Amino acid sequence: MARIVCLAALLAALLAPAAHAGGPATTARALDRQMGKASSASGAYVVDLDSGRALYSRAPDVARIPASVNKLYTTAAALQLYGAEGQLLTEVLGATELDDSGVVGGNLYLRGSGDPSFGRAEARGVARVLAGSGLSRVDGRVIGDESHFDGLRGGPDSSFGVSYWVGPLSGLPFNHGRTLGGRSRFQRNPARYAAVRFTRELRRAGVRVRRTARAGVTPAGAVLLGEWASPRMSVLVRHTNRPSDNYMAETLLKALGADHGSGGTTAAGAAVARRQALAFGARPQIVDGSGLSRVNRTTPRDVVELLTGMDQAELAEPMRISLAVAGRAGTLADRMRGTAAQGRCRAKTGTLNGISNLAGYCVSRFGARTAFAILMSGSVWSAHPLQNKMAAALARYRP
Repeated sequence: MARIVCLAALLAALLAPAAHAGGPATTARALDRQMGKASSASGAYVVDLDSGRALYSRAPDVARIPASVNKLYTTAAALQLYGAEGQLLTEVLGATELDDSGVVGGNLYLRGSGDPSFGRAEARGVARVLAGSGLSRVDGRVIGDESHFDGLRGGPDSSFGVSYWVGPLSGLPFNHGRTLGGRSRFQRNPARYAAVRFTRELRRAGVRVRRTARAGVTPAGAVLLGEWASPRMSVLVRHTNRPSDNYMAETLLKALGADHGSGGTTAAGAAVARRQALAFGARPQIVDGSGLSRVNRTTPRDVVELLTGMDQAELAEPMRISLAVAGRAGTLADRMRGTAAQGRCRAKTGTLNGISNLAGYCVSRFGARTAFAILMSGSVWSAHPLQNKMAAALARYRP
C-alpha cells in the first residue's frame, strides 16, 4: 500500500508542471483574457522566437505612446553602432606638450564625448594617471569642453530646457548633472562644474593649477595628454534600461547623433535610432531617447520587430541582460514575485500619466522563448496586475 501511495505521489509530481503548462491556444486565451480587461486604447503583440510565429495579437499596428519602452530603441542603436565592447572617451589635452619639468605652458582641456557615467571617481582616476605620468603644473587653467553636443540642456518634453526628470544634458557629463556635497542640485554650467571638480582632483594628486577653471572649447593643435574610457557599452546600456535612467538615455542619444549622425543633438540622435530600428522592419516615431515626450509613437509590432531582430544578432545577450528582471532586479524588482514569471521574464517598463507599458522577453519553464510588447492606456495601477498575469502566462507557455 505504501508503495502505491509513493508511486501516486511521484506521478503527481511529474504531472504537476504539465498541469500548469499552456499550449499556444491556451496561452493566447490567457493573454486575451487580461487584454479584455484593459482600456480599449491598448494593444499587444507576442512572437514565439523559436518558430517565428505570432502567438498573440491585439491591435498590433496601432501606434501608441511608448513612454520608457522608447529606451529600447536608444539602447539597441547604441549596442549596434558602438558594439558591446565600445567605450566613450573623456580626453585631457594640453595647450603644449609637457616640458622636462612636467609643466603645461598654458591651459589644460577636459573634453567630453558624452560618457554619462563620468563623475568624481573617474575625474580622480584620470588626475592620478596624469600626475603619475609626470604632470606637475598647469600654468593656465582647466577648460571644460562640452562642444561634442549642442548647448540645449533637455529634450522636447521640457522644450529643451532642464527637466526635473532628466537633469542638465552636456557633452561633458559629470555626476549625472548634479552637484556634489550635502545638498545636491542641478549644475548651472555643467562644463565649468566638471572643470572645477577636475581642478580639485589634480591638486589633490599633487598637480599645481594656477588659474580658476572655466568652460570653453579645445583649440586645434591641442596635445592629447591622457584619456578616460567609460564602462563598456553593454554596461552603459544595462545602467540605462534596468533602472530606466532618463539622463543616461538622453545622453546616449546625443552621443549617437554626434558620432553616427549629423551632430550632437537630440534630433540627430533620434534619426540614428530610427534608422537602426528600420533595419529590423520597425518604423517608430522617435523624438527623444528616454520616452518622456508624448510625441513618441510606436506600435506593439514595431517593438517586437526590434526585440526579435536583436535576438537574432550577436548582441542578443547584452540586450537581454540589460532589461529588468521580473521579481528580482530593476524596475521589475517588486513585481511578479512568486509567479511563474519571476526570474523568467526580462522587460522594459514604460510609465507616464495614463500610460503603462511592458516589453521584453520570457523564457518559459519549458524553455520556450517569446518576445512581447504590451502597450496600455488608462490607470497605471490597474494595468500592472494585467501585465503581470500576461507575463506569467508566457512563463508557462509550452509550444
